[in-house]
Amino acid sequence: ETMPSEEAVQLMLDKDFLALPVVDFEGRLIGVVQHAEALQAGQEAAFEDLQTIVGAGADERALSPVKVVVKSRLPWLLVNLATAFLAASVIGVFEGLIAKVAALAVLLPVVAGQGGNTGSQSLAVVMRGLALREIIPGTQKRVVAKEVLGGVINGVAIAIVTAIAVFGWSVTSGATTTSCLGLAMVIGFSMIISMAAAALSGAVIPLILRALGRDPAQSAAIFLTTVTDVVGFASFLGFAAVFMPMIS
Repeated sequence: ETMPSEEAVQLMLDKDFLALPVVDFEGRLIGVVQHAEALQAGQEAAFEDLQTIVGAGADERALSPVKVVVKSRLPWLLVNLATAFLAASVIGVFEGLIAKVAALAVLLPVVAGQGGNTGSQSLAVVMRGLALREIIPGTQKRVVAKEVLGGVINGVAIAIVTAIAVFGWSVTSGATTTSCLGLAMVIGFSMIISMAAAALSGAVIPLILRALGRDPAQSAAIFLTTVTDVVGFASFLGFAAVFMPMIS
């Protein structure tokens, strides 16, 4: 009776048991867990994790009172607001650069958005691996390396497509060839850095939270958003500063 419910559910799924006996410390039968009950418990746990990842309370339901909604969501919204100001401060450092080249402001969300999506993909896979106990001691480095390599490869592919699209868009807007090429290089290089960092963050953050004894589902998404935004903005505007002689 000391086995966590998640382990009991996974055991029944792995072994295809129709029922699982429950015994006390002296080996006496005190109950039976039916397959349907285990499946329902597993579904409820999955939905609770899903709600927690996006900042909603694990116990919140569709018809929960408004006070429950505010109490469970507001603290995480405030944390998210603080991290958003952190990301905005990065943009503030390059305010003069953006004022000179308006196209940077237009393309900035593209890099951050791709980084966010990449990180969310890695986070979802690692969270699933932790929940199903696919990630055990000794496999973490392999998981992280796989996610980073995938992020780099995907980043290169997306960077090429994005650079071509930005070059074409810049040409049609009447910019010089040198300026178009410089802008394409800026977004291409920053896309690779951003997506690689996002994949790394999506894999590492839940592992770190688990190692610290915290529930990865409760705050991993907020930390991930902060990292992807900061790295995305910094890499894009940093490369823009380097290639400023070409794009200005």
